[in-house]
Amino acid sequence: MRILHTSDWHIGRTFHGTSTMDALAEVLGALVQQVRDDAVDVVIVAGDVFDSATPAGPAYTLLGDTLAALHDTGAKVIVTSGNHDSAARLGFQARLLRDGIHVVTDPRAVGTPVTIDDSDGPVHFYGIPYLEPALVRQHWPDAGLRTQAQTMAHAMDLVRAGMTAHGGRSVAIAHCFAAGVDATAGLEREVRQGGLDVVPLAVFDGPDYVALGHIHGRQQLSDRVRYAGAPLHYSFGEQHKERGSWLIDLDASGLACVEWLALPVPRRLVTLTGTLDEILSAANVEAHADDWVCAIYTDVLPQTEPMRRLKESFPHCAMVQHTPIGGAERAEHSYAERLKSAVTDIERIDAFLEHVRAGQGASARESELIREVLDERVAAEAFV
Repeated sequence: MRILHTSDWHIGRTFHGTSTMDALAEVLGALVQQVRDDAVDVVIVAGDVFDSATPAGPAYTLLGDTLAALHDTGAKVIVTSGNHDSAARLGFQARLLRDGIHVVTDPRAVGTPVTIDDSDGPVHFYGIPYLEPALVRQHWPDAGLRTQAQTMAHAMDLVRAGMTAHGGRSVAIAHCFAAGVDATAGLEREVRQGGLDVVPLAVFDGPDYVALGHIHGRQQLSDRVRYAGAPLHYSFGEQHKERGSWLIDLDASGLACVEWLALPVPRRLVTLTGTLDEILSAANVEAHADDWVCAIYTDVLPQTEPMRRLKESFPHCAMVQHTPIGGAERAEHSYAERLKSAVTDIERIDAFLEHVRAGQGASARESELIREVLDERVAAEAFV
């Protein structure tokens, strides 16, 4: 059996205020073509289908179009809900979907497989929707579930019980933060809570393959436990992470091989660092005019209308940051402490300039002008 493992579509997410719907539709179209070209039997979507619990109408349209296109290839589809999804909204139409498309959102179904046969016999797919301990402990009141790790461990115990009852090959699908992953800072949110919500790798022992979602970059935790990541870049922190899916082959005895299938990137992401003039150099403009650009300019002083100037050369500049050279190496004393220790007006003015200029005090010419102004003030006050 040939399986495609994808996850974290986040339909409806914006990128710095810009809709990603068209770009995602392009990428998902390429994924459908891969399913057709590689004769995939089953497509797994491991959670976070939508970016919001209340997706807009176009998000439902894109999901429906993609599921229909996958179904038309002849592949079966198994979808689980993630922490961004509303399980109720994602699952309400499950009974209305055409045969061969399975949407797993009910925690009470954990341990009950979706069974799909091939020439070597049945393969049992155990979908685990995202399980929020506070919401699902009512279903298992005796389990004492307080953390994500405890909840996922209980769910996998149910999966292993199902494996014992049904026999044959098995695949588990879950959406969580597993131990050993490299997360994108500030992006994979909500399934966090420090070490309490990190699920140990040993929890996933048993199935022939474990398809995980939640982390946006591909991750291989073991030969049989992997994250596919998101099909589209959703932050500059992801710009160096490949986009794609895992192609898994199961033979009669279990996992046979796993291959990475890369997906196209509709628009590259790039971070440019330097002075504003350096970032706006002809070479940069030629190389990155069509890219999403994050500009980090290092001029000592803030520049006038940097975003406007950047957009004139980089129409898709999405982000600008002012990070002065040496800004992290400011004096240990706070501005208030420098003012307190200053004796003369010149020292007080210089402390102020250092504070607002990221450590850059008055230049020699500025010091001369400051002294002249102060001398004039003293002279004027002498005649009052």
